[in-house]
Amino acid sequence: MKSMTNAGSLSDSKPVEPTRRLDTSGKLCPVPVVEARSMLAEMRPGEVLDVIATDPLAELDLAVMCERTGHRLLSAVTRDGVVRVRIEVGVDSRAR
Repeated sequence: MKSMTNAGSLSDSKPVEPTRRLDTSGKLCPVPVVEARSMLAEMRPGEVLDVIATDPLAELDLAVMCERTGHRLLSAVTRDGVVRVRIEVGVDSRAR
């Protein structure tokens, strides 16, 4: 399965290095979103979280979470059953 999203057009700029990593491999919905949301709440605006998951719906679920919480989905790639999503903590995310 190919990448659903490459928001932020990372190919045009220097790759963003993650501030923190979260590995939710082997866990199914809603665990990847719940754990990502918890970790993002501890981070400051502009920091980047790298989420690794094996749940086939994690890419979509995390994209929806970003829309609803004010975080920015930087990239999402699925390769060989592993989903890797990079999320930038949004400035207004704490108010939601």
